[in-house]
Amino acid sequence: MADSNFIDYVKICCRSGKGGEGFVHFHREKFVDKGGPDGGNGGRGGHIIVRGSKNVWTMLHLKYRKHVIADAGGKGEKKLSSGKNGEDIILEVPIGTIVRDAESGEVEAEITEAGQEKIIAKGGRGGKGNAFFKSSTNQAPRHAQPGEPGVSEWKIFELKLLADVGLVGFPNAGKSSLLAVVSAAKPEIANYPFTTLVPNLGIVKYHDHQSFVMADIPGIIEGASEGKGLGLRFLRHIERNSVLLFLVPCDAKDVVKEYKILVNELKLYNPELLKKDRVLGISKCDLMDAELMNEFQKDMKKKFKEKKVPLVYFSSHTHKGLSELKDVLWKQINK
Repeated sequence: MADSNFIDYVKICCRSGKGGEGFVHFHREKFVDKGGPDGGNGGRGGHIIVRGSKNVWTMLHLKYRKHVIADAGGKGEKKLSSGKNGEDIILEVPIGTIVRDAESGEVEAEITEAGQEKIIAKGGRGGKGNAFFKSSTNQAPRHAQPGEPGVSEWKIFELKLLADVGLVGFPNAGKSSLLAVVSAAKPEIANYPFTTLVPNLGIVKYHDHQSFVMADIPGIIEGASEGKGLGLRFLRHIERNSVLLFLVPCDAKDVVKEYKILVNELKLYNPELLKKDRVLGISKCDLMDAELMNEFQKDMKKKFKEKKVPLVYFSSHTHKGLSELKDVLWKQINK
C-alpha cells in the first residue's frame, strides 16, 4: 500500500435529489368529458448512500470527489402515474469507515461489515398529485404539492482500521520489523523515527491454518493526544483493534516509564481504550546476551506491576520469542 495512496480522511459535500412535483390532471377520453382527477405523485429524490466494501482499503477514490449530487425525482403524470424516483448514488467505503456531520461532528454512520448500507443524505419526498386530494367535499381539486427539496450537507469520512492486534509504540520501537517477519506485509523499515507514515496491515498465520490481522500504527510520541507529531492523525486507528500490543525496545532508558507514557496518551485520547486487552512486548532482545537478558528479566519482574498484562521478550532479527508472542496474542484475541 503506497504512502501516497493511503487516504483515511475526506470531506465531501453531499446533495440529495429534490422530490418531483405532483401533477394536476383530469381524466379525459371519448364520451367522458368530465372525468375525475388523475394526476399522479412526484417521484422521490435520489438518496446518497454509503456501502461497506471489501474491495477498497482506502478513500483514494473519493479524494477528488468534493461534491456528490443525486438526481431529482420525476414529475407525476396523468392516469395516476407516479414520477420516476431519482437515481441513488452509492459511495463504496472501506470497512471501518465512520461518517460525521461536518458542522456538528455527530457520527451518522459506522460501517463495520461488507454490504452494510446507510443513507447519509435523504432525497426529498415527491409531491402529491391532485388525485390524492379528492374528497367527498372536493370532487375536482385543482392543486398538487411541489416536491420536497433535497439536503446539501458537508460530511467527513474517516477510516478506522479494523484489526485483531494493534501495535502501539514510540517511533523506531520495532513495530514495522515485527509486522514484516510475522506476516507478508512489506512496510518501510529504517533506523530513524517516523519511518512509518501510514498504517500497515498484515495477516499473521497461526497453527492449524488459523490467522489474525495485525496493524502497524505509526509511532506515538508524548503529547500525541494533544496533536503533537502524527498523534491525532493515527490514534483513531487504535480504537477498533481487539488487542493492543505495546512495543518497547529493551535498550530504552526506562522500559516501564515508556510503557506508562504510551498508556497515558491513549487514556487522554480516549479512556475507553484502556478497557482493551493489552500485551507488553519487549523488542530487540538480540541486543542482549543470555546473562544480561536474565538480569533484565529479573529487574522487569520487580518494576512491572500490571499482573493482567502479559510480558513477552522477543527479537524480530533472530525470531527468538516470536512463537511465544503469537501464542499470547492468540489467547488474548480469543478470550
